[in-house]
Amino acid sequence: MEEQSTMRLEVWMRGPVPNVPPLLQPVAHALLQAKEEIARCMQNFDDGHLWYKPGGAASPGFHLQHMTGVVDRMFTYALGMPLSEAQFAYLQSEGDEIADIGAAELVETFGKQVDKAIDQLIRMDEAGLTDTRYLGRKRIPTTLIGLLFHAAEHTQRHVGQLLVTVKLLPLVRSSVNQ
Repeated sequence: MEEQSTMRLEVWMRGPVPNVPPLLQPVAHALLQAKEEIARCMQNFDDGHLWYKPGGAASPGFHLQHMTGVVDRMFTYALGMPLSEAQFAYLQSEGDEIADIGAAELVETFGKQVDKAIDQLIRMDEAGLTDTRYLGRKRIPTTLIGLLFHAAEHTQRHVGQLLVTVKLLPLVRSSVNQ
């Protein structure tokens, strides 16, 4: 019974993520919360809706690809590294329909990216959180904590959009088909 009620608590309410430095706990909590909410939201999702853009809004497929890409890119910049050509190609293709991939694969890919990010957080030293990092080809100056915070908050923003879109899709699609 206790385990069941613990699973209903939001990630941050369950206590510290093991081995993640204290000042980085909010980033870990937000990313892990996103991972859980997306898995729940997309369970039994109809892949026929994956690339549908209700009212011109972003498709669920785009949100899943974009969240994966944002976490990957921000955590690459957090390491002080530029993006690879593969990362730029991924960025350019976010939202493009991929015929042979379903929601389950996109959810799994996002989950793996979050796991990779958590591993990176574990290895970070809090003493460097205000160190300068650079964003993008224009090398916009920011800080390590700024990149990490952006990865978390931007992901959460898209989680909210995805949750609403997924709830509305069956209603929108059924009204279009009438």
